[in-house]
Amino acid sequence: MKKGLAMFLALGLCLGMTACGGQTEQTTEGDGLKEVTLVLDYVPNTNHTGIYVAQKSGYFEQHGLKVNIIEPGDNDATTLCAVGKAEFAVTYQENVTYARTASEPLPIRAIAAIIQHNTSGFISRAEDNIQSPKDFEGKVYAGWQAPSEEAVLKAVMAGAGADFSKLTMVGATGSGLESMGDDIDIQWEFEGWAVINDRMQGYDINYMPVKDLDSRLDYYTPVIITNEDMIENDPETVQAFMDAVKQGYEYAIESPEAAANILHEVIPDTDMDFLLESQKFLSDQYSLDSDTWGLMKDEVWDGYTEFMYEYGLIDHTIPASEQYTNQFIK
Repeated sequence: MKKGLAMFLALGLCLGMTACGGQTEQTTEGDGLKEVTLVLDYVPNTNHTGIYVAQKSGYFEQHGLKVNIIEPGDNDATTLCAVGKAEFAVTYQENVTYARTASEPLPIRAIAAIIQHNTSGFISRAEDNIQSPKDFEGKVYAGWQAPSEEAVLKAVMAGAGADFSKLTMVGATGSGLESMGDDIDIQWEFEGWAVINDRMQGYDINYMPVKDLDSRLDYYTPVIITNEDMIENDPETVQAFMDAVKQGYEYAIESPEAAANILHEVIPDTDMDFLLESQKFLSDQYSLDSDTWGLMKDEVWDGYTEFMYEYGLIDHTIPASEQYTNQFIK
């Protein structure tokens, strides 16, 4: 069993043993609103702006919902959604593929892509002149040390004719160039967050988008998921949720400054000038090259699934149709 699959199954077993009655009980408020829970992948940031716009602007209420937005803490958002501890979650394409290809597949589906393209890549100090993965040889890379991370590094280095064994991998202690100190040469960051922040802080950096290094790495990160019980037995709630969320992201696309102000109410300790620059960047990215926000494509899912199989992250492939649906994107 692959390490990534084992992680999901172990966590799923733990949560299943401690769950009180399996599926989350959906309640209806006195005002007729159905209460549901969305668990984020991480702390609130501009990836999540449309969700908070939907909450602040009353879009959820307009669609009959009261949505509790929570952070994952020490748990995994994908598994929490799969075992019914939350009706919806924010996660990543690779996590969906891990879950769906496990020996006991977790019953989830992606229902929207928050961003159409992978906006992450490798950063380094400009003075180090790291222009290609070929230049990773002899360098120190700091990351979260996941199997998929190592696979991506192997792939992009091989594509550049570099020897992966000549790269030293260590655990990251933070995000951005400042956290790298003098001992770290390369980190993997999101352009809309750490990269923008580094540049605003005056750092001179090189940035290599992973999607430009291997087309299969232009996968969806992040995505919104739900569990199959919701899709099969309560599609009306899923549709109402997605209608409100889509409305929120469309607002963020059209009005990045106003959307940034809404998010700033959620994370007031974040510098507003930075938040606005991050939001302007992502507002241009949410539905880039798509007819509408949220839509997903088979070729994106199939491409990264094949990549994961090629590099031993999963032991078999499955079709895109078993991993996502566009049925709730109108």
